[in-house]
Amino acid sequence: MLKAILFDFNGVIINDEPLHEKLIEQILIEENLRLKPEEFRQVCLGRSDRVCLEELLNRRGRIVNEGYLEELAARKSRYYQQQLAALEKLPIYPGLDDLIFKLRAAQIKLAIVSGALRSEIDLVLERTNLSQHFPIIVSGDDRVNSKPEPDGYLLAVERLNQHDSEMNLKPTDCLAIEDTFAGIQAAKQAGMQVVGVANSYPFHMMQRHADWAVDYLFDLELDRVQQLYASTSNASDKAT
Repeated sequence: MLKAILFDFNGVIINDEPLHEKLIEQILIEENLRLKPEEFRQVCLGRSDRVCLEELLNRRGRIVNEGYLEELAARKSRYYQQQLAALEKLPIYPGLDDLIFKLRAAQIKLAIVSGALRSEIDLVLERTNLSQHFPIIVSGDDRVNSKPEPDGYLLAVERLNQHDSEMNLKPTDCLAIEDTFAGIQAAKQAGMQVVGVANSYPFHMMQRHADWAVDYLFDLELDRVQQLYASTSNASDKAT
């Protein structure tokens, strides 16, 4: 059965990928470096800031130690939070509130799995009154391997089970919502099915990589997804 839906954050909950690209470019300029066209999408989309910055610096022959990387990531996070503080209304994707309402009505657990720092996620959730809906958050502060590795999704399953010991949650009971190829790969490697929402890439590309593709969050047909999970579960039970 479908017991939990695990949301990516950047590009799924908040429309902030252009801001992240702008800030990564700013960080590089401050380090006397330049971001090449399309390089952000190739290197950074779906990955944590630390992994993104480390690869960009390595490509440019910079020696990257832990302290240097920490300082750059912290600086970028400060810029991000300053930019959000200046916005009267945060760019939350349409359909999110309605989807959360349906999921809570269906008693489906919610979690966030993201490479973003916890302070950034908390800031957005608090300003949009969404904190109460996401008791479990796996963030960049957890220092698990970044997407496309499955570690973040597997940690979310573990934490959901700790949060509700009677849940007996398995990755196959979960659905991930992602907007990048790295995120889709991470969830699939964790053993989950994935909805690809066409926020960062076109619909037809999401179709090729994810189990389901939608243009917008409000296009997700929850009843249909639940039926497919139930039919798969019933078929598995009969086989055993």
